[in-house]
Amino acid sequence: MKFPKNLNLLLSGIIVIIAGLVYGGHPTYIMPEVLNFKVEALELKNMLRAVMGIYLGIGTYWLLGAFKPKLWSGATLSNVLFMGGISLGRIVSTLFDGVSTLFTPALILELLFFVWGLYNLNKYRD
Repeated sequence: MKFPKNLNLLLSGIIVIIAGLVYGGHPTYIMPEVLNFKVEALELKNMLRAVMGIYLGIGTYWLLGAFKPKLWSGATLSNVLFMGGISLGRIVSTLFDGVSTLFTPALILELLFFVWGLYNLNKYRD
């Protein structure tokens, strides 16, 4: 495994899988503790577990891309789109809703992974 080329996928895959487990692993317990809101409605539980599934799936794809050269390009492109999209959403929220002390570090990391992925796509073109 080439670490400079694959480290972006490896780290972001692990982080996103952990985030997915936080969002959906036990939302009625974790969300009040971490984000200070109750999860009582069935639909909210379902939505959070669906987000968990998305995060687990995409994180797994990134991990596979880190170890399987045939998947690297697609995994890196999806990583760039994910990190760019989630960063854009957080920037919009910051502008309209205010600065979140909890999620500003996440925004910074997501922007770093976005730029790192773009760099890797340009440096390691097929």
